[in-house]
Amino acid sequence: MSATRHRAAAVATVLAVALGPAAAGCGGRPAGGRGGGRVGVVVPFLTSPFWQAYNQDIPRQAAAQGIRVLPTVNSNGDAGQQITDVQTLLSEGVKGLVVSPIDSAAIVPGLRAAQRAHVPVVAVDVAPRSGKVAMVVRADNRAYGRKACQVLGRAVKTGKVVQIQGDLASVNGRDRTSSFSGCMARHYPAIKVLNIPARWQADKAAAGLEALYTANPGIKGIYLQAGGVYLAPTLRTLQRHNALIRAGSPRHITIVSNDGIPQELTAIRRGFIDATVSQPADLYAKYAMYYIKRAMAGKTFHTGRTDHGSTVVELPGGILQDQLPAPLVTRHNVDDPALWGNRR
Repeated sequence: MSATRHRAAAVATVLAVALGPAAAGCGGRPAGGRGGGRVGVVVPFLTSPFWQAYNQDIPRQAAAQGIRVLPTVNSNGDAGQQITDVQTLLSEGVKGLVVSPIDSAAIVPGLRAAQRAHVPVVAVDVAPRSGKVAMVVRADNRAYGRKACQVLGRAVKTGKVVQIQGDLASVNGRDRTSSFSGCMARHYPAIKVLNIPARWQADKAAAGLEALYTANPGIKGIYLQAGGVYLAPTLRTLQRHNALIRAGSPRHITIVSNDGIPQELTAIRRGFIDATVSQPADLYAKYAMYYIKRAMAGKTFHTGRTDHGSTVVELPGGILQDQLPAPLVTRHNVDDPALWGNRR
């Protein structure tokens, strides 16, 4: 096989994995367990392999911890629908809620409704701007931006890089953006950052990158704030411009992502992207169930080190957040069996 055909076949393999079918929402009867009442779980969307993995882990973790969990509810990226989903679950008599907010501010009325109903809430992945939650289960998203900045800064040194942002209505999008941009300005002033506000949507990422690359064919690096939705359109766009070149070539565009999905790990092995931050989908599901079970039993939580390798910190407004570890993955540790993306 020629080098060109071999590269095309490898690209096709990565794209096929990245574009795999979406997982269906969890169904069936609630997982077993005694007492405590039923738990409702709301996910933001299921168009990302990251959220598909979390969605699949919820019933397994609930069963392992003896929690009666209802089939997950998918809000399809609609913050208004998410409030309706929360209200519907409350009307069905759930005794605990696990919610992954789409919008840090828009979720607040849902949290107030849960508080009035004396139903504890655990937030996963995104912290609310205000409101009462027993715990936020999340990693340090500012560290995501810093790690991406450091990898790109060392590789690129000078020129233009693209930041495909998340939704800035979400604290995750704001944290990753401000951290990455601030680090670049402070430590790598010879690099110019071009932003694409993609709002966690693949089509916006694709259109934005197409326009930017056409106007700036000398782009040297790309930061994907969410590989689960941005990886496939990024690879497709670069391939269309004959710019998807393996690491090691002087024409290679350095790419750093966030999520740690299996598709990103495959792309690292193939040399098409350079690194990702492994956001712990498995631990999100595990500790969401851990905290909601204890909150339903009346337990309260405090700041400090945990017994599972993380630290509980206090956010503005007194909200507590368990900051779970999220390691940087490169070609040097991509085959680590401890990475959740290698267990799928």
